[in-house]
Amino acid sequence: MSMFECVPNFSEGRDTERIERIVAPARQAPGVTVLDVERNADHNRCVVSLVGEGEALLDAVFKMMQVATALIDLNVQRGEHPRMGATDVVPFVPLGASTMADAVKLAERLGARVAKELGVPVFLYASAAKRPERADLAKVREGQFEGLRNVIATDPARAPDFGEPKLHPTAGAVAIGARPVLIAYNAYLTTPDVAIAKKIAKAVRARDGGLPEVKALGFEIKERNRAQVSMNLTDFHVTSMHRALEAVRREALRFGVGVEESEIVGLVPEDALFDAAEYYLQLHSFDRSAVLERKVRSVANAEPGHESIASYAGRLAARTPTPGGGSAAGVVGALASALGEMVLAYSIDPAKPADDLVAVSAALTEGRRRFLELSDEDSRSYDAVRQAKKARKERPEDPAAQDAYVKAVRGAAEVPLETARRAVELGRRLESVRSRTRPALSSDLVTSLAFFRASAEGALANVAINLEDLKAAGQSTEAFDTEVARLRSTP
Repeated sequence: MSMFECVPNFSEGRDTERIERIVAPARQAPGVTVLDVERNADHNRCVVSLVGEGEALLDAVFKMMQVATALIDLNVQRGEHPRMGATDVVPFVPLGASTMADAVKLAERLGARVAKELGVPVFLYASAAKRPERADLAKVREGQFEGLRNVIATDPARAPDFGEPKLHPTAGAVAIGARPVLIAYNAYLTTPDVAIAKKIAKAVRARDGGLPEVKALGFEIKERNRAQVSMNLTDFHVTSMHRALEAVRREALRFGVGVEESEIVGLVPEDALFDAAEYYLQLHSFDRSAVLERKVRSVANAEPGHESIASYAGRLAARTPTPGGGSAAGVVGALASALGEMVLAYSIDPAKPADDLVAVSAALTEGRRRFLELSDEDSRSYDAVRQAKKARKERPEDPAAQDAYVKAVRGAAEVPLETARRAVELGRRLESVRSRTRPALSSDLVTSLAFFRASAEGALANVAINLEDLKAAGQSTEAFDTEVARLRSTP
């Protein structure tokens, strides 16, 4: 089952009854869970966090948007937060075995449906963007409802990806996309002066030369008589909450003000909180596996229904077709990534983390997750080949059976090819920062690099086997051969 988080933002943060009517379809949807509903009266915005299987989630979000389109009129709606739509933004976030490509497909399908059935033009953004500039949500929403209404029909650069080039008369437009986990993090200043908050936001956000992967705006929060620096941390592995907060604190001191408190809007990964705890408590050698709840979860994950390393090794040793070498190459890649992460965790200075080392560490974390997915995908792809081969043997004159077989074999080659590609790339990136890692961890680094080479070599061997089957079926393998040669020649 492909699981996703979806975090639709609606331009209503004051009317509790309206908000509940918008959220109701998700609460009633089988296979969808409402994790959190955050609302802010000054921003006049609510943020809903949902999780569920792709198809059920898409349908639930559409029904929520249907309600919001009927209830919210942007001609009269006002709030501190920028907005261009009744449903302003809808990001899909892949979870577990789901991929960013899967999330992009969901965004595209929802976009097509919203434009057709609700008459709301749709802009694809972030990883789903069809135009490079639309990767940045701020660019998509530039001018807000009123400004976009004046140019959408006349400026080709502002034409939507789905729907006619005109705003819905009351519901405006919507940005739908796919992205990694995002942390919405706000800092309240000890002043109501919004001009100071805006200057601080400009200093800390990435687009104006501030912290990477940080978006920031300054707002006036009238109900608290305070100015707020509102931030989106689009990759907390690159810029953590504590780095963002300390940057705001330093800039605030220039204006003779401080940070009164901060807040997290919506959900937050536990590792982001551990990052902050390690920084402020100066836990430079803290082992996160020593956290009580993590220990309990690790025991639970060893119970039936959750595979341990010992269980996987037993299946690998058994006289069964799967898992096999391609799956093992994925697991070895995950181990290589984990070791590399550990080396960098001890080598990065918590007080002054180097951006390039942090970026390599984040890539290794993502690689570890993806390698494990590829390990499972390799087993599934081999099983698909076996079934397709059997069907072709039973129906040798059926073109559909032949096509299904070729498709299955091609898929079985593509999975280990991705494993090899990732292993080569991550090994290269880790090698590039080798001289800046702690000498005491040299053996761990050598092991990590060796694992990456083994992962790539084993995966490419599995690619070769499948390419022979493709050639035997009369298929061209030129593109595969070129990529394999490139990976083998990469130092």
